[in-house]
Amino acid sequence: MMNIAPFETEHFYARYEFNTPYQLCNSDCETVSVGELLDMADVSLEQLAGLSLGYTESQGNPHLRGQLAEAYPQVRAEDIMILGTPVEGIYLAARALLEPNDEVIVLTPAYDALINMFEHVVGTDRVKRWAFVPTADSWTLNLDDLRRLITPQTKLVVVNFPHNPTGYLPTPGQLEDLVEIVEQHNLRLFYDEMYFGLVHSGTQPVASAATLTKRAIVLSGLSKTYGLPGLRTGWLIVQDAELRDNLMNWKFYTSICPPAPSEFLATAAWRVRDQLRDRSIAQIEQNLKAADDFFARWPDLFTWRRPQAGSTALVEIHVPSVTELAETLAKDAGVLIHPGTTLGSDDRHMRMGFGRRGFSAALEKFEQYLKRQIDI
Repeated sequence: MMNIAPFETEHFYARYEFNTPYQLCNSDCETVSVGELLDMADVSLEQLAGLSLGYTESQGNPHLRGQLAEAYPQVRAEDIMILGTPVEGIYLAARALLEPNDEVIVLTPAYDALINMFEHVVGTDRVKRWAFVPTADSWTLNLDDLRRLITPQTKLVVVNFPHNPTGYLPTPGQLEDLVEIVEQHNLRLFYDEMYFGLVHSGTQPVASAATLTKRAIVLSGLSKTYGLPGLRTGWLIVQDAELRDNLMNWKFYTSICPPAPSEFLATAAWRVRDQLRDRSIAQIEQNLKAADDFFARWPDLFTWRRPQAGSTALVEIHVPSVTELAETLAKDAGVLIHPGTTLGSDDRHMRMGFGRRGFSAALEKFEQYLKRQIDI
């Protein structure tokens, strides 16, 4: 029996997230309380209190699926599966799409599950990395590198845009080229859109992959863009009926059906999604201004590749080991940074997160520590 690789990112947060007061690395955006969400959506607490806690429909509440489908041209309610948790969608896709001899190409660095889950199914030697290329002040993506990785055994390409952790967003032309490659080689595209809509000022938005090709399996949810990770609400968009049936069969072995309270609150959240998203973008852009000023003061210690979208960035630090620095920072200063090693990067990069209200205070604590350690 093949064991799955350790989920290093989640082990890291299990160790530090709830006991380190100043955090610079969270990928989600500032959240709201249940009461605040209900007020925003004009839903009464009595309506929530009257909710039945029985089983729900396995594919998801039809009303919620219909509301979600309206946001995607050409997508129907029956194309959407509501998940028990967003990461479940990665597991279901890996199980339903792949056979042991298939090959997978994953855009890296990436959230662990986007690598490890597929390695678990097809083997570590059959998952190839399509890597970002750094420049002096940005990240670039070479589609020719992707083309060179494709073999007759390639079954699936796995991407995540807006990208966690780099904050990269392809242009509409790049995305069209990616879709053309997938369709030309008769591949499947697993497309993680958990940060969809978090587009910064000056960046051109792109369409959902669900509207560009029916060969895409799109993962989305409320955790990142809308600041509601505690709901654990995500969905897959699958426009191939046979594949969707296979995914549903696997889902019966995992969550069976979505939690009723999560679906209720997700329906309320979707009603005010623009307000939640705009709130997140405003917080990100405020925090990015603070980050710009910070990195301008420390040009010799950091290489700042400013993100274009999403709530994260991958920042190079000119130290021997970010992992060691993160442990020392958490212990001595109560400041949390996230080593890039858990995401398939190296030990000279850290992920930063810009979606939370406490970012500026945490950045100030980080800078105070650096000033005390000026010879770092």
